[in-house]
Order: sequence, then structure tokens, then C-alpha cells
Amino acid sequence: MKLYFKYMHLHLKSALQYKKSFILSIISQLFVFFTYYFTIIALFNKFSNIKGFTLYEVLLTFAIIQIGYIVNESFGRGLDKFDDLIIAGEFDRILVKPRNILLQVFGYKIEIVKMTKLIQGIIILIIALVNLDISWNTMKVLTLILMIISSILIFFGIFLLAASYCFITVQGLEVRNLFTDGGKHMAQYPIGIFNKSFIFIFTFIIPYAFVNYYPLLYLLGKSNNYLYGFSPLLILIFLIPCFLAFNLGRKHYTSCGS
Repeated sequence: MKLYFKYMHLHLKSALQYKKSFILSIISQLFVFFTYYFTIIALFNKFSNIKGFTLYEVLLTFAIIQIGYIVNESFGRGLDKFDDLIIAGEFDRILVKPRNILLQVFGYKIEIVKMTKLIQGIIILIIALVNLDISWNTMKVLTLILMIISSILIFFGIFLLAASYCFITVQGLEVRNLFTDGGKHMAQYPIGIFNKSFIFIFTFIIPYAFVNYYPLLYLLGKSNNYLYGFSPLLILIFLIPCFLAFNLGRKHYTSCGS
């Protein structure tokens, strides 16, 4: 971790070399994030609920998914830009260094500016929780914590799969964006509002439902099944094929020839 914090310090120092650009980037990130927020607000100006989910219930889901995505986008940007590593030959250099490969990939690019969106996500999470009538107990507090952690882990797994795909081709940006950005926009709403085919895909293939739907039902008191509160732990199973895919791609990597 000491090495990673050193990477972070260097990226911050680099970003602050152009202070005006840094400030303008922060402002643009604020506007981009609140565009998503106001889209949801505008939607609920027309509808009082979406299949039984109210505004603040959806905002809770939105905040949890956004926090998970932003953490990975800020601190694990190297995975999202893994194709650049391969194209530039930087991954070859990473392989010969006596440090953990994933740690070096994470440190390759850290988006300090995007951390402002993390603060916004936490603020929206607090607003949603304050306006929801949740009968808190130890189990529900644990459920909320597990939802946030599993949100971070599922996007880490998706970013890892996207990086694994780069071992096959670096021209598949649309395919990767379908599961990263596209998945984020889909999962910021409770999965149960979509049709059955989408629910199946985002439960058993990419398990967003175990992050923002089943535990949400228990947290909001829509279900008394306490096992739903532990369902975010199933994301750990999802991570297994993600690591296997990345390791398989790495073993068959034959260098860019630079």
C-alpha cells in the first residue's frame, strides 16, 4: 500500500502543475454527476414511484452504485485504460518489475479529479437515508455496509474482465463500455423494475441484483428474509472468474513487440 500511496502522491503532484485546468476539471465533474442526479429528480416529477420504489429509494440505489463505480474509476483507472498500457508497451515493463502486477496497473493512472464525484455520491447517500423511514438494527447497518463494499467489488470485477478482454483485442471499446458505463446506468435503478430477461442477466451473469436489489428489499423492509441482507457476499464468487480470466490472459500475453 505504501507504493500505491506514492503513486497517488505523484499523480496529485502532476495534476496540480496546471492548477486552472485542475479546477476546471473539478467543476466539469460536478456538472456531469449532477446531470445524472437531476435526471432522476425529473423522472419522479412525472411519476410518484417506479414499480413501488419511491424517489429516495431509487436515490439510495443510485448513490451506492455511483460510489462503487467512482471508487474504481478514481483509484483503479489503470484497469479501465488497460488497452493503453498494451498499445504503448507499458505492460511489458510492468511484467519485468518485481512488484504485484495489479498494484502497478492500478498505479498507472489515478484520477484525483474524479474523487469529487465520490463526495457527491456520499452526500446523496446521506440525503436518501435521512429521508427514508428505515427501522435500523445491527443487521440492516451491516447490510448497508455490505451493499457499498459489494458495489466497489463488482465494478472492480467488471473492470478486471474488461482488462482481460484487451488481451484478445484492443479494439473492443464498445463491448467493454456496455458492461462498465452501460452497466452502471442500468444498475443505478433497482434491477426489479426491468423485464425478466434483464433481471436474469443482471442476477446470474453480472450480479448487480445482489448489490442493489435483494439487499435493498431487506433494508427497506419490503422483505423479511434476512438472507437478502447477506446476498452482497455472493459478489465474492463473481470475482473468481474475473481473476481467472485476467490471469489466463496474462499467461498467454506475448508482448506488443516494442
